[in-house]
Amino acid sequence: MSDKHSVFIAVGSNLGDKLANCKKGIVSLEKSGKSTLAGHSQFYKTEPVDYKEQDWFVNCMVKAETVLEPLELLDELKSIERRAGRKLDSIRFGPRVLDLDIILYDDIILNTPRLVIPHYKMHKRRFVLKPICDIEPEIIHPVLNMNMRNLLDLLDHKNQDIFLI
Repeated sequence: MSDKHSVFIAVGSNLGDKLANCKKGIVSLEKSGKSTLAGHSQFYKTEPVDYKEQDWFVNCMVKAETVLEPLELLDELKSIERRAGRKLDSIRFGPRVLDLDIILYDDIILNTPRLVIPHYKMHKRRFVLKPICDIEPEIIHPVLNMNMRNLLDLLDHKNQDIFLI
């Protein structure tokens, strides 16, 4: 068995029972046997970003330990999304029953056609930074070399409302 890796995964839903969809996604991640939960943020109701003509989201962040390599983890997350009922997105950043995004994976920097780590928009999204700060606000962004709390403080909160559920 390979070494365990520390990952932060953003969890979100804005279709159906959003909170239940997020919780089921987290349980499915643990049931795989390849990842274990190491931390969990609170759940938030969040304003959609990029594509505004859709319902608000429920979002949270989980910290997990995984034996999967980055692309294997991506495949596992996409499989969980499909099993939850997610279809191919007809609208980029549009409505989805479940969204699982790798935000950080150890302190690696990865840029492939399938996966970019750290997530390329994380520092611009309050619905990512606020939940990650619930878990580990001092963790450093490996590209920007700033901690999550500082990135959140610098963020323009305009059109990014977020409310604790």
